[in-house]
Formats: sequence, C-alpha cells, structure tokens
Amino acid sequence: MDDEVYAAKLAQETQIFKDQLDVNALPDIFHFWSNKYLRSMIEEFGAANPDQFFAMYLQQGAIACAIPNPRFISIGAGNCDTEIRVAGLLKDAGLAQFTIECMDINPHMLERGRQMAEQEGVSGNVSFVEGDFNSWEPCQVYAGVMANQSLHHVVNLEGLFNEIRCALDPRGCFVISDMIGRNGHQRWPEALAAVHRFWHELPPEYRYNHQLNRHEELYENWDCSGESFEGIRAQEILPLLLDRFHFRAYIGFANVIDVFIDRAFGHNFKADQQWDRDFIDRVHAFDEQALLAGKLTPTHMLAVLSSQPGPRRCSRGLTPERSVRWPTRLAALRAVRRRYLRRSI
Repeated sequence: MDDEVYAAKLAQETQIFKDQLDVNALPDIFHFWSNKYLRSMIEEFGAANPDQFFAMYLQQGAIACAIPNPRFISIGAGNCDTEIRVAGLLKDAGLAQFTIECMDINPHMLERGRQMAEQEGVSGNVSFVEGDFNSWEPCQVYAGVMANQSLHHVVNLEGLFNEIRCALDPRGCFVISDMIGRNGHQRWPEALAAVHRFWHELPPEYRYNHQLNRHEELYENWDCSGESFEGIRAQEILPLLLDRFHFRAYIGFANVIDVFIDRAFGHNFKADQQWDRDFIDRVHAFDEQALLAGKLTPTHMLAVLSSQPGPRRCSRGLTPERSVRWPTRLAALRAVRRRYLRRSI
C-alpha cells in the first residue's frame, strides 16, 4: 500500500471513530447468542467474559515475570474502555502496582480514555500513548501485550508481530480477541452458500442492512476494507501468528452466525421472540458442526500466545492450525515452506 493510499485510509478511519463513544455496541440478539454459547467456551478457561479473560492472563504473565510494577501494552486501544475495565479487575485481584499503556493513533479516542480512567479510579494504572501500530518500535520489555479487536485494522502485521515478539518478556503473555475471517469481513464461498440458504428463511423486514441503510433481497458479500482498514488483512492474522508465536490457549468460534447477530442485520432480530431465538440456535448449531468437521473455519478467536513453547489448551479441540482457511496464495507459500523444511531436515 503506497503512502498516499495509506494516508487517505488513515484519515478516513480517524474520522469514522472520532465521535464513536461505544465502538463495541452490539444488538440484543448478539448478547443472547454470546451469553448462551460463547460464555461457556470462555468459562472452560476460568473466565466469564473477554474482560476477565484478558485480566486473568495478564495477571498470570505478571506473576510469571516476577517483577515489581509490571508494564503491559494494549495495541490499538481505541477508547480504552476494555483496558480500563481490565485495570479494575487486576486491582481487584490484588495486583496493585502495574501500568497498562494504551496505544492508539486516534487522539480523540485516547482523550475519552483519559477521562474514563479518572472517573473509574484507575488513572494511576493506565497511561496513554499516541502512535501508529504499523510503525511501532517498542523501547522496553512488557510482561503482557493485549490486542482487543485491533489486529484486523493492521496493514503491517509482519512488522507488528515481530516487534511484539521482541518486546514481550519470554515469560509473558500476548492476549488477543479478534476477527480472523476473510479479508474485509467477507465470507469464503462455502460459508456464503450457507448464509444464502439461511437468508431465504428470513422475512423481508429482517433483510435490512442498518450499516449501509439498504434492503438486501439476497445477502451481499460486501468487502468493507475498500474504504478503511476494517478487516484489511484479517485472514492473514492467524497464519502469521502461528509462524511467530506459540499458542497457549485458543478459542476459535463463529462464522455464518456473524451475519445474523452483528451490527448490519442483528438489529432486525428480537431477543425476546421465540422464532428469532430458534433461528439463531439453528445457525449456531450449523456453525459448530461445520467448524468441528473442518467444513468451515472460525471468524473469531480469543487466544493467549507466548514466545516460548508450553502446554496448550484449545476449546472443543479446535486448534489454531485447523482454523486457518488457506486461500490460494497462502496455500502456495505454505507448500513452499513445507518443502524447504523437509529439505532442511
């Protein structure tokens, strides 16, 4: 991506998020689905929600590093609301002296974070750094790194992951919640076919796209990375992580269900209506069967990584390796790498 295109996308994305007070606002039907299905996956690891997941593993990293006043960094922190809640959880767990650096390129969002940290009483544990994760060069070692729904906005994934690996204490944790489906949050052909099958069951009023303000008689496989960084290299996140880190915990989940519970169409569903809940249950059941059979790959993950090998736990036995959907270019690179490794043995 040349400098002019990058600058234009950066300006567009900065403007998009300038006044978004809650970037994580989701429809009621999402919360119905996540409380019924995603929560139980997270509970396998001893947490009840993503905030607790982040806090638990950052605390483990701090304990393993055994250093006073451990430092953490959040990559692409946005409004810093997750980081502020995590700071509160760490304090509640007894970790008194620590700092979470919230790094983001958007000064408007960081300012909201400063105000929120004051209100929540954690300003002494949270700092704010304006910077671009595509060109970040750390100057210290961290007991933990967190990335909450930010990696799918990164252009220079290779550079960022290399810097994180260098900056992360070998005993520390890299904790992630992110989207790992097709670039631009599109569906791969096998998933799109399933979306269309379920789509035909929807009443007309359920086919209204609230993000694009239009009716879609047939779901359109829209690439949202064309005008911003949204999902710009999402499909490459997982394979690049596998090349550079060791997974210690992994939860891969969702695919077809995304279309029906996210911001675009999720607002059409009513969480208190039986037909709506039954439909979501059926789509989720289809996803789970297809994911575990290898017919689909997950579009989301919660994960904990390290620069050092160690024990690994994977929810429902679904590993990160099995979760990569290799497109032609990546498959060719993978085959070349395998041949090289065989010759090297």
